[in-house]
Amino acid sequence: MAVGGGECHATLAVGADGQMDAAAMERFAAAAGLPGRGLSYTVVSILGPQGSGKSTLLNHLFGTDFREMDALKGRNQTTKGIWIAKAVGIEPFTVVLDLEGTDGRERGQDDTTFEKQSALFALAVSDIVMINLWCHDIGRDHAANRPLLKTVFQVLTRLFSPRKTTLLLVIRDKTKTPLEYLRQALKEDIQKIWDSVQKPEVYKEAALSEFFNVEVTALSSYEEKEELFKEQVGQLRQRFYHSIAPGGLAADRRGVVPASGFCLSALQIWKVIRENKDLNLPAHKVMVATVRCEEAANEKLKHFMSDKGWLELEAAVKSGPVPSFGTKLSAILDFYLSEYDMETMYFDEGVRTAKRQHLESSMLNHTYPALETLIEHLHLVVLNKFKSDLEQSLRSRYGFAASVRQCAQALMAEFDAELRDATVNHVEWDASNARNKLEHHIQAHVASIRNTKLAELKANYEKKLSDALARPIQSILETGERDSWESIRRLYRRETENAALAFSASLSEFELDQTTSNKMVSDLKEHARSVVEMKAREAAGNVLMHMKERFSTVLNRDADSMPRTWTADEDIRAITREARLAALRLLSVMAAIRLDDKPDKIDRALITALLEGGPLSQKRTVEFTYDPFALSTWEEVSPKDTLITPVQCKSIWRQFNAETEYAVAQAISMKEAHRRSKNWLPPAWTILLLAMLGFNEFMFLLRNPLYLLGLFVASILCYAVWLQYDISAYFRHGTLSALLTILSRLLSTIMDIVTAIVNMSHSQKHSRHPSRRSPPLHTQSFRNQTQGQAQVQYMSLGSPSSSSSSVDSNSGDES
Repeated sequence: MAVGGGECHATLAVGADGQMDAAAMERFAAAAGLPGRGLSYTVVSILGPQGSGKSTLLNHLFGTDFREMDALKGRNQTTKGIWIAKAVGIEPFTVVLDLEGTDGRERGQDDTTFEKQSALFALAVSDIVMINLWCHDIGRDHAANRPLLKTVFQVLTRLFSPRKTTLLLVIRDKTKTPLEYLRQALKEDIQKIWDSVQKPEVYKEAALSEFFNVEVTALSSYEEKEELFKEQVGQLRQRFYHSIAPGGLAADRRGVVPASGFCLSALQIWKVIRENKDLNLPAHKVMVATVRCEEAANEKLKHFMSDKGWLELEAAVKSGPVPSFGTKLSAILDFYLSEYDMETMYFDEGVRTAKRQHLESSMLNHTYPALETLIEHLHLVVLNKFKSDLEQSLRSRYGFAASVRQCAQALMAEFDAELRDATVNHVEWDASNARNKLEHHIQAHVASIRNTKLAELKANYEKKLSDALARPIQSILETGERDSWESIRRLYRRETENAALAFSASLSEFELDQTTSNKMVSDLKEHARSVVEMKAREAAGNVLMHMKERFSTVLNRDADSMPRTWTADEDIRAITREARLAALRLLSVMAAIRLDDKPDKIDRALITALLEGGPLSQKRTVEFTYDPFALSTWEEVSPKDTLITPVQCKSIWRQFNAETEYAVAQAISMKEAHRRSKNWLPPAWTILLLAMLGFNEFMFLLRNPLYLLGLFVASILCYAVWLQYDISAYFRHGTLSALLTILSRLLSTIMDIVTAIVNMSHSQKHSRHPSRRSPPLHTQSFRNQTQGQAQVQYMSLGSPSSSSSSVDSNSGDES
């Protein structure tokens, strides 16, 4: 509770029932900035009769806004309990306590316990205690608070260690009596009170000055001389500046607690004061009030439990959330509490309040199961809505973490609003457990969705990475080049880094911690490596097949990938060695996984030992000879990266040679057949012998040109037939079949040739530009036609009519 506002932060610290509000004290301290003051603060309190103008004096002196009595409405109790505020515009930090007035009719003559407790509390915690006195009451007993001071002095020495407190006696409505006389009289009265107090043995001889520093001041009447009163108050205010400095009003700082512990210290002091039996004797009316208030409380609790409105509300909660549950229940509770207040309003306030609190607590305990059921319904509704909203947000392609945060904040705010709607005003209910339970279930659902999304994302990137690596790596391994693993490493690093960067960017929307994110990226890289290793092991498992394919490709195709013709000029031995070298390099590529840039000598070792026939590395001693191909590992390669061991390489090479010998033998046979087909001319010595023996016949032909012309024509015809039928192709399939084919086509071919010659002569005679006509074109055309016709005739040996018609058609087109 706070009254006013501004900068003084006036707050009720101790209620009229004597209960200190620790939370209100803490709020005041925090709002006023007290905890950070260390020891640089002071506490001022005021005692005095009810209606003596204590609050008015404090408001004018310290700038506070305590409630003041309105004289026009009568003289009655204004301040109830103990109020606390901060002095405005005064340094050091000054805490002001406004105590309930003494000798009030509201509490009566028999109830002076609170007056004694509050006065003792003020003396215990204050550096300066102001005692407000009417000038005309000086010299009186009760009006001057003599019994109160006597009791306080006595108990103070017994409860607390000595602390020198300044007693500032403020004489109100000063008369013409000189101040010195008044000061002397007051100091004598206080000394007499101190001397009459029964003190503990340890303080029996202690002087008043060891506990108190007595100061006296006087003020004019506020109602009659307001301006003078304000002027005098302003002068008194100056004395509170730097009050804790040497010589100040609060110079004695013994036992001062730090400002941060003031609230706790005040609470403990009040507790000790309240528990002291000498100050809190129960009266007879308290015992009567206890019995009657308890009977009324039990009766109202019984009526509440059978209340129709409550029973309907309790039944409705079992089926689902009830709107305005807290408001409805609070109305029912307020009805029975107000009835209790009406029946017990004339009994002791302390007892009545205690029994009222017990009644309120009992009713709330009875309603607690219904409240728990309501919270469970709200929990399920909000959780299901969160699941739905999150799913919809994720479909809208918002970031995962952003979607979770947005949905969670909105739904938790809605849940808090529902809890506030369900909360009963009569209890400060802590909703942290319900919120924590809901947050736990939300986090569990989010974790499940996150794991599913991350698994899908990881599987997607693993698939992309597998597609990007598998086929290219398989192709590279099957080529078996020297730089195959270098190419694989470049491909592996490029694709892995690209995938890792993209994967990290995708993971950013989940806002994972750095360790988890790095672990997932590392797992993706490990997957890429496993893909490379898997493809390498697959290729190694089929290495013999790949070697044979590689050997066949190099053996049967030239550098331009054209089918190789085994002519006499081809070096089968060199080509075979090249093919085996290519196959052996393929074997060395697939022998081990090389992703770590570590050099090895597998290629050189295999070529030296298997192709060239030399030893790989032999360490000879007297006892034994070491064969590296008898081992199961390579020297430069770890066992986990070994795909084909040396002993397996030796076995595979032996099987490879056995299965490729036939291909080499076939190539040799084809070369020999080609050589025989090209050697159809007689040997040179035979041609020379024929020339020597046929010299006379040759001279005969020279002397007879007609024979020579006929021989020339016959040669032309033979050449034309050669071109027409591709004689060399016929003879490849045997001499007899070639002769039969030539004879069957000879007559039709001669007729075609003659017709073509006649057509050529006829065209030359009728041409207007003979110089631009190019006979070689006809000759070339004829040659092409004859070659094509010969090929057709060769391909269809059994259909001479078809060949003739084809030649006739070509001749007709030419003409």
